[in-house]
Amino acid sequence: MMTRSQQGRTNRLTRPSIAIAAAVAVTAGVVAAAPDAKTAQPGPKLSLIAASASVTLDSWKEDPGVYLDLGTYLTSENGAFELKLTRKSYKDPVVAAQIIRDGKKTQTKALPAGLVKDFSGLPDFAQISVIDAAGKSVLEKTEAFCPNNASGRVRPDAPANSKYPQSCPVNPFTLGSVWGVESGWAANTYAGYYSDAVQLPAGTYTAKISVTKKYRDLFGIENKPQSVKVTVRERSWEGEGGGEGASASSESSAGAPSKAAAKSGHGASASEHAGHAAAAPAAPSGHAGHGAPARTDAPAAATTGAGSTFNVGHGPYPPAPPALPWALKKQATEKGALGRQGFSAAAVGDRTGQTDGSRQAPGVQPNAKRPAGKATVPDVPKPDLRSLPAYGITVSDGYEDVPGKDYLAFSANVWNAGPAKLVVDGFRSPGKELMDAYQYFYDADGKQVGYTPTGTMEWDPRPGHEHWHFTDFASYRLLKADQKETVRSGKEAFCLANTDAVDYTVKNANWHPDNTDLSTACGQENSISVREVLDVGSGDTYTQDLPGQSFDITDLPNGTYYIQVLANPENRLKETNHDNNSALRKVVLGGKKGARTVKVPAHHLVDAN
Repeated sequence: MMTRSQQGRTNRLTRPSIAIAAAVAVTAGVVAAAPDAKTAQPGPKLSLIAASASVTLDSWKEDPGVYLDLGTYLTSENGAFELKLTRKSYKDPVVAAQIIRDGKKTQTKALPAGLVKDFSGLPDFAQISVIDAAGKSVLEKTEAFCPNNASGRVRPDAPANSKYPQSCPVNPFTLGSVWGVESGWAANTYAGYYSDAVQLPAGTYTAKISVTKKYRDLFGIENKPQSVKVTVRERSWEGEGGGEGASASSESSAGAPSKAAAKSGHGASASEHAGHAAAAPAAPSGHAGHGAPARTDAPAAATTGAGSTFNVGHGPYPPAPPALPWALKKQATEKGALGRQGFSAAAVGDRTGQTDGSRQAPGVQPNAKRPAGKATVPDVPKPDLRSLPAYGITVSDGYEDVPGKDYLAFSANVWNAGPAKLVVDGFRSPGKELMDAYQYFYDADGKQVGYTPTGTMEWDPRPGHEHWHFTDFASYRLLKADQKETVRSGKEAFCLANTDAVDYTVKNANWHPDNTDLSTACGQENSISVREVLDVGSGDTYTQDLPGQSFDITDLPNGTYYIQVLANPENRLKETNHDNNSALRKVVLGGKKGARTVKVPAHHLVDAN
């Protein structure tokens, strides 16, 4: 895993972050308009609404451009709006279906083939038109819509918490996802980090937002465009960064943000989110040492892993934060506690009236004592660790640490297909450097029914780490064309965390995994015991881009190679299946020493490097 200072120079190796929508909750009392009888279809009633008649958007001199978070939401009434997306393999396209629940009845409605290409959202869902004060059209664009975007309740009797995940996954090797807008809730139609900035000079505009016709017809949404007044103001981070909130706006506006509010209310650009980390885990959106912020972050609970400070060494996709009311964000910011307060969703699980298929970990805290009695491996459900093909593949040099070297950098993910979570506890004998690790097993009721020794955990004291690593989780190898090993990564110890939603359609997938916050997931130096969990449906991505972790290719001949991601390399962990632990990704090395190149062919239908 990389240190925070090392992360700052790996920006070129990262990929776009997952969508983090602005967390402006829709206030209670908004009444969603229902489609008329002619357009009504089986299932929930969906409507487009605007939370406010006007918005103010910032364009920063240091990073000009405006992100069109216009405060429009899709509401769902008379039932939840739920979509299920899957692909059988990487040779097959993504298919989508709408799940319509009516009491005890469940209907599955297949959506048109080719409607979605990946798992990031419904493409071309919202149509946005912008005219200036003179009535001239200055912008026409469409945006994708992730139903899991920042959301809020539209009526006070709606469910207190949404059962759906908090983002749409963008890992190129995602296998399944669930999207949804809870009944009585509304999801922000802003595309977040999927959206590009638009160039609008400071001034006033009118934006017209509508749902495109194909989705109105498909889901029975009334054609009712929303109009929002937009004020664009130009600001300078240089003027505000050290001036106690002094504003450099060319558009005057009351209530300019304070210095603290400005820093916590704006995040780094997409590439910065993936590749940089703040100096201390305070507000997740505080990216110390960087230039003008580009986008608005949603507030995040301390356990969501929303900020890059919580994903040091993991990535390149920080999980999206939960949606919280603006009032909570403001309260936390004023108290200087954003990112440290326990703003987390209530536990989700199968129970009367709720059958979302998720199951929480039976215990998030490690056992206080070593297990007593004879070790046993009972006949109960176990995890199924699987590897995803490598991605984010590029060539790098050794930086100033190892000059004159060429390295092949990549991202690797091992995930848990279930049906049981992986639970590993480490126990320390006084004075010993290593912890003894044990894997735990649970019955269908969540009762611990067995355990077995499974290797060790070691303390990593390096800045940016400072937690316990499980030493028997995965291994990364570079294979020659004949698939024999030629180089092995030095990275073989891991702090487990649920960084990526790989397949939330598998049995017992937990849509709200707990331990995505690496500052707490893997213990402290003085811990006597540690619990690390990889929940069902989620995977843990590590970015191998430092010398000693990435592959040294300085003296390798040009040609075809395979990056192997190997889960559970010594088979010490007990699984349902050991035959699916390896994944290969073909790469072709070229160039000359000091200027090596890499070509990454498509992996079946996944043409993402």
